[in-house]
Amino acid sequence: MKYRLCVKCIAIVIHMSFLTTLRVYGEQPTMPPQNSERGETRQYSGLEVDLLIKEISEVAEEAINKAAAEAAKAAALASLEREAAALQEAQKWKQEAEKAKQAQVKNYILTGVVCFLGGLLVGVSGTILINRR
Repeated sequence: MKYRLCVKCIAIVIHMSFLTTLRVYGEQPTMPPQNSERGETRQYSGLEVDLLIKEISEVAEEAINKAAAEAAKAAALASLEREAAALQEAQKWKQEAEKAKQAQVKNYILTGVVCFLGGLLVGVSGTILINRR
């Protein structure tokens, strides 16, 4: 609906381009110029113009809808790719955090064992030293 005015304008411009021959400065003619004295200019009726505008409008509207659908598909695909990349990154960080947690637990256990053995060594040596006196 919101493209209807745009489609009509495009249809009118396209239609006008078929009715008039506009030359750009320096453009080589692709067809021999028509003799205006012969009077072969075709006059279109209002019905023909309306039908042509309607036909061009329908084709333009279909093209706009198709382009919009393709753009939406591309945007959705890009969004899914970004989300997949974010999920992979989150999994990577989660695995690294679990590895760090396991390493931390090992360090705690090792520290506890070293402290226990150090305390045991100090206690036993102290006891031996005290008993020798």
